[in-house]
Amino acid sequence: MFKKILVANRGEIALRVIFACRELGIKTVAVYSEADADALHVREADEKVFIGPPPSAQSYLLIDKIVEACKKTGAQAVHPGYGFLSEKQEFQKALAEAGIVFIGPDARAIHAMGDKIESKKLAQKAGVSTVPGWLHALKNADEAVKIANQVGYPVMIKASAGGGGKGMRIAHNDAEVRDGFARARSEAKSSFGDDRVFLEKFIVNPRHIEIQVLGDGQGRAIHLGERDCSLQRRHQKVLEEAPSPALSAEGRKKIGETVNKAIAAIGYLGVGTIEFLWEDGEFFFIEMNTRLQVEHPVTEMITGVDLVREQIR
Repeated sequence: MFKKILVANRGEIALRVIFACRELGIKTVAVYSEADADALHVREADEKVFIGPPPSAQSYLLIDKIVEACKKTGAQAVHPGYGFLSEKQEFQKALAEAGIVFIGPDARAIHAMGDKIESKKLAQKAGVSTVPGWLHALKNADEAVKIANQVGYPVMIKASAGGGGKGMRIAHNDAEVRDGFARARSEAKSSFGDDRVFLEKFIVNPRHIEIQVLGDGQGRAIHLGERDCSLQRRHQKVLEEAPSPALSAEGRKKIGETVNKAIAAIGYLGVGTIEFLWEDGEFFFIEMNTRLQVEHPVTEMITGVDLVREQIR
């Protein structure tokens, strides 16, 4: 087991990791910006390292600063929490080169599952159903209109590198596709630095179901049931419910087995969440988050499993 872990985050999630480490007898290192000098996560950690000014781009997002802090304190591993560098393959690579463990999947999995187009292709290879659509970056508005007519309206235009509801537009006709293509592409560029967008069928009355998974990196995986996050505003989750009231025992068994098979097939290591749309008994894969999620306590409350502890183990 690690003797010392650096927590590359701040606030609530940093505290969550620190408390889990304390229970495991592991020393912790907090990093902090000027704005967080007196923050609770800094006070609760065993050691602290200053990493820069308040803007995250000048502190928490600087990979070299985190690696330097690890070397300075002798931290053997880094827990990224969620947000910030938690899904940056460059971060995992930089830590690996420095001989430091990234508590999460490898760069290959982060890259493959972090890209919505590539992750859907991987899901299809693993035998998981995806929403009908065009799994390639759209070249222009004319191509978007052509594909939309093939798929059938309504359609959803989505950013390949997207998340948090950004870079998404629903279209019900050709004019809306042209407008949605331009807007989604522009928003994707400004939000993610990647203007690639793709198109898929818009599922009109779905449930949004996410499955909590854990993989050992050796081809074995388990799931800890689902969370239903269908109540949303502007594509942002408002309330999570577990287990889902929409799933039958048979449906739960079916989706669980499918997910385990897919996670095992890619040799996934650590915790992750696979998200689906569910409608009339059918599941459609939409994306995977290769990290601990904000809503992980919902699963912890119904299963009694400490997900942060399992990540570290």
